[in-house]
Amino acid sequence: MAVPADDRQPTSFWAATTPPGPELPTLLGPIEADVAIVGAGFTGLSTALHLAEAAPALAVVLLEAEEPGFGASGRNNGQVIPTLTRPDPDDLVARLGAERGERFVALVRDSAAFTFDLIRRLAIACDAAQTGWIQPAHSPGRFERVSKKRFAQWARRGAEVELLEPRRLAERLGSEAWYGGWAARTGGHLNPLAFARGLARAVVARGVRLFARSPLTGLERVGARWRLSTPRGRVEARRVLLATAAYSGPATGALGRSFVPFRPWMLASEPLGENVRRSVVPGGEAVSDTRADLRFLRWTADGRLISGGALALPLAERRRLERRVAAFLGRAFPALAGLRFDHAWSGAIAVTPDRHPHLLRLGPELFAWIGCNGRGVALATALGPHLAGLLRGEAEHNLPLPLEEPAPIPLPRLSAALGRLALPYYRWLDSRP
Repeated sequence: MAVPADDRQPTSFWAATTPPGPELPTLLGPIEADVAIVGAGFTGLSTALHLAEAAPALAVVLLEAEEPGFGASGRNNGQVIPTLTRPDPDDLVARLGAERGERFVALVRDSAAFTFDLIRRLAIACDAAQTGWIQPAHSPGRFERVSKKRFAQWARRGAEVELLEPRRLAERLGSEAWYGGWAARTGGHLNPLAFARGLARAVVARGVRLFARSPLTGLERVGARWRLSTPRGRVEARRVLLATAAYSGPATGALGRSFVPFRPWMLASEPLGENVRRSVVPGGEAVSDTRADLRFLRWTADGRLISGGALALPLAERRRLERRVAAFLGRAFPALAGLRFDHAWSGAIAVTPDRHPHLLRLGPELFAWIGCNGRGVALATALGPHLAGLLRGEAEHNLPLPLEEPAPIPLPRLSAALGRLALPYYRWLDSRP
């Protein structure tokens, strides 16, 4: 895995406040395994956990370039959302077919509940709050065209959702800045880095050999096995899962060219008083709206607001973003006028061109998945048992997604730059009725 240099600073709020994870060794010398997983984010950790529980006789190795949760899994805003960013249930069924499509829709529908249930089962201390998730519509037209459609499609599939007419939404948010919306009751939020570190402890307790500071530097087929090289060691394994997403480096081959890297910023406010908390999203739900240039917010356990966004030009990003986010929040919630931020950080996420998730076959017994598109806390965690089944040799027709060949993106670095420059266009779209 390649670690983008600017991911090493600044320190995130989660990294500054979360207790350390387990002490882990670096891989030294050659070892053998039945299964090797690369990347100790939510995908790799959940897969390793469920593989160890379902097949304890298998020798499983998990390699991490830094420490568990170092990448996008430990840098996001911690919202646990049981939907995808763009495809709705009918879109998934149209792409995947009726039977598999509905199975995958059910997986997404239940992904937040699965995640919170797993946290309770493993007794992970990560400030998990299953308070629900709300998606407000930023215009009356979006409420009519987007919110009502999404609510209807998820309700038809048995999801615990509710439609929020404008007056009811204003009561739930403490703001009239939006125009109705819908909510998923099973959603919520957590400390994502604490969740990742808790998963790492559970993985180690179940016999998985988890190595930190062991980046993948080479991957080659040797006979009927794969050889994974790190700076000071080597693993030979029968089956391999690359769970590196936006942190996929040259050694991952076509995987690293199958997505567009995108770098949003997160902000954590100063601690705010109880009177403010009672007036701004008093129910404590996670909130992210219908804008393409997303507006989102959630409370932390110690009374801070987590928000953030993205900018088209990488110049003085923190100062510009703090000013932009503070102005928006101040307009939406008068109690937040003059809001100041104590922490600002960023991290890379992987965006697929069609915004759909994809399960990839990169070679014989070599797999990867890509495409949480910013919704990885719940989705990556819930995919873990299914990816574990794949690594146990389960039949492909039982998988929630079909195995596909990777489709490399031409000039991915240029695509990333163009993606940032498209933000003004997205903001223009957001301004339409």
